[in-house]
Amino acid sequence: MFYRFFTEIGIIHQLGRAVIEARFPSDITTTHFGVLGHLMRRPDGQTPLDLATAFQVPKTTMTHMIKVLVRHGYVEVTPHPEDGRSKLVRTTEAGKAFISESMVAMAPEFGTLVDRIGADAVEALLPGLARIRETMDAMRDP
Repeated sequence: MFYRFFTEIGIIHQLGRAVIEARFPSDITTTHFGVLGHLMRRPDGQTPLDLATAFQVPKTTMTHMIKVLVRHGYVEVTPHPEDGRSKLVRTTEAGKAFISESMVAMAPEFGTLVDRIGADAVEALLPGLARIRETMDAMRDP
């Protein structure tokens, strides 16, 4: 049961990622988009280590992702005001605009999906999926 469950989620993720990434610049991925969304919910910024931990990737991988986002002007990296050895990453106005424009660009395709499945069916799945995510997230913390 769990194998099939995670297989279905994995396939849905791959199909969704293809739809989403088709609307991005070639070097922007759904993970970059996720980092931007994460930072939008944290206007005070996050350290690269905080981001690496949140996304469960090595710090070097996150550093590379941040460099790509900086190159596009979607984030800024500034010295940490309380820790001179660290930096803070924040979303820029261009990053916020990119998120908004991307959501608009994805709306027709995902709207068609919702039309075919039904908004109620999609909405009904959300509480269970959130519970699974929250439980699994809590399980990874020591």
